[in-house]
Amino acid sequence: MAEIDNKGKLMPEELTKWVRSQYLHLEKDPMTGQERLFFDNSGGSMRLKSVSEIFQKVDDLPNCGGHGGVTSDYLDSLRVQACDDLSTMFNAKDGCIVTSMTASIIVFDVSEAIIESVPGTNVVTTALEHPSAYDGCAAAAKKFGKELRVAQTDPRTGSIPVENILKLIDKDTCLLSVIMTSNITGAILDIETIVREARKIKPDLYIVCDSVQHTPHGTIDMQEAPVDAVNFAPYKFGGIRGLGAGWITERVMNLPHRKLIEEKQSNWEMGGCAPAMYAGLSAIFNYVLEIGKYYLGEGASRRDLYLKGMEAIMLHERALLARMLYGSDEQPGLLSMKGVHVAVEMDNLAERDLIVPLTFDGKEPAQVSRMYEKKGVVVHERCDNSLYSARQVNSIGEHGIVRVSPLHCHTYAEIDKFLKITQEIVDEIAAGK
Repeated sequence: MAEIDNKGKLMPEELTKWVRSQYLHLEKDPMTGQERLFFDNSGGSMRLKSVSEIFQKVDDLPNCGGHGGVTSDYLDSLRVQACDDLSTMFNAKDGCIVTSMTASIIVFDVSEAIIESVPGTNVVTTALEHPSAYDGCAAAAKKFGKELRVAQTDPRTGSIPVENILKLIDKDTCLLSVIMTSNITGAILDIETIVREARKIKPDLYIVCDSVQHTPHGTIDMQEAPVDAVNFAPYKFGGIRGLGAGWITERVMNLPHRKLIEEKQSNWEMGGCAPAMYAGLSAIFNYVLEIGKYYLGEGASRRDLYLKGMEAIMLHERALLARMLYGSDEQPGLLSMKGVHVAVEMDNLAERDLIVPLTFDGKEPAQVSRMYEKKGVVVHERCDNSLYSARQVNSIGEHGIVRVSPLHCHTYAEIDKFLKITQEIVDEIAAGK
């Protein structure tokens, strides 16, 4: 079992075939018609056909929710269903949904509400945070005269050791903001331990978890890891840009926040998003349920189906990660190639999502990304000339990396193709090309 946990397990061929059929533009660039590998899913993601179809259907409706009639009632039901789906995803038992144009806005606004209203003299976050979470803490801490404390990355693993966070927390900490998975290194932080041990120091500590990068690859349980807020960007999981969604607990919900004066306290949406966005969110949830049904059948609960679907996704992606790192008898993996380096150690793949940061001897990351592009592979460089990357890549001792991020819709054959192209690039760099 330990070997399966570390090396992963591919979905059955029949299920993989169905999964691949659910995505648009999986094998060809829609602009050029050329075959390609889209391995930049940490920046966007493959689009689910079901999301596009339901979005188009709902967005074409001229009616307005809350105005009465069958169509209006249908639009209202989409929000109700999306709330139920999101609470099931995160196993949330109280509180409310939060939506905005982006998940970045949500974590920024929630962090400011906590820092402004909750007593305390300091705020704790980490060096690996996305700028929306980090700057949300930094800007609000400065605005309200509170100290910002930053837990440092272990450059070897590209993660944040639990003790690096805990040593910064005290009785005067009003907020801990911590990322679930780094969008640079792929490291999954031990949220359950962090929450449990942090609350031993301050039992009523408010904790916000940026789960944007992790949600397409795994789960977070708000009962097992009782954080006060999580966020989710559906476009990173087959969805459509223009919606960020999150869930906040009741005590965050009841903090003063931006809303209409007479609006109920549980409304953090300022009018709500387009009904088609709610429908698209539910389509993502239902896609995972279908994967779960392959293993559990129709009779299981929605939560159990979701957990089983995400487990299958997680193990499939872990198998792809192992193949990329270790290769096969026919194709050497990244760890065996000279001239290319995995920027952080990845001994325990159970502590990783499917994101691999690479550096290359003799070439800058942006140059390597263009070389991949010419060979039909979409990856992306994350460098310290970008405000979205500087702090994170510097925290692992690098100026930049090439980020490789496939999804569970990919196969061993596609990983092997990527490895072959990587070897070609390494050879071309060595030859001075």
